[in-house]
Amino acid sequence: MAFFDKIKQGLQKTVRILNTDVRDLFKTEGRLVDEDFLNMLFEILIKTDMGVVAAQEATDEVGHQFRGRVVERDAIIDVIKAKLKQLMRQESAPIHFAKKGPTVILFCGVNGCGKTTSIAKLTKLMSDLGNKVILGAADTFRAAAVDQLKIWAKRLNVEIVTGPERSDPASVAHKTVTRAIEEYADLCIIDTAGRLQTQKNLMNELEKIKRVIAKQIPDAPHEVFLVLDATTGQNGLSQAKHFTDSVSCTGIMLTKLDGTAKGGAVIAIRKNVGLPVKYVGLGEQASDIAEFDPDSFIEAMFDEEVKK
Repeated sequence: MAFFDKIKQGLQKTVRILNTDVRDLFKTEGRLVDEDFLNMLFEILIKTDMGVVAAQEATDEVGHQFRGRVVERDAIIDVIKAKLKQLMRQESAPIHFAKKGPTVILFCGVNGCGKTTSIAKLTKLMSDLGNKVILGAADTFRAAAVDQLKIWAKRLNVEIVTGPERSDPASVAHKTVTRAIEEYADLCIIDTAGRLQTQKNLMNELEKIKRVIAKQIPDAPHEVFLVLDATTGQNGLSQAKHFTDSVSCTGIMLTKLDGTAKGGAVIAIRKNVGLPVKYVGLGEQASDIAEFDPDSFIEAMFDEEVKK
């Protein structure tokens, strides 16, 4: 299934809010764009969790182009989509590969965000493209997390590096990178323990992992992916800011997009934090992953032909 179709299915609740509520603004064939109309439009956009700044910019653009005029719904939607696409613009490359040696990707995020499954999905995607992948289980405080990653590694036929329970996560990361260099791996993907962004000691631990990796490969980690649960909506903003401040995240992998009415939160995070969305997870299977395409994402948010 193409990215647009997958996203459209995942955004069903968001799509229905936008189309139902915006349609209700146009009870007659055309509608005068006045202050009342703009205020109602702003409130509708806010419901998707895109944030005050993005919603206000989109509303202001509609006002700038149409204030005092009677317009059709499609004209309004086209202006909103164009503005949101502008706000979402980002680099196209989802991964910056190392010029030489293994590309190291560090995964982080809060508990329960879908981090381990996201790693499995990226591993399958990269393996299917012909890359040799080695995994590192640096979440040494939860045996279940290591076991889960081991199961995925076996299923996907990739090597995994582990350490004793409650051992230093940085030492596991070091072993993983060493193994990736020895095996001439293309990608070295390292899992870390889920942590709240407010837990300073655990955030310091992430910083230590980064320092250890950088001593082995000067430019590593080449990517630091923050896994965000789409259902958290605006709460994802706080997570993104804290993790980025601590370990300089390079991009977001969005999970659980299916079934949320808060799809607009992606716009808020892009606008307020500046991190690009690299990939989205759209289901439970290892193949349920897609590179993020901002334009298709915005189009899907406003697409009426959504499966009921």
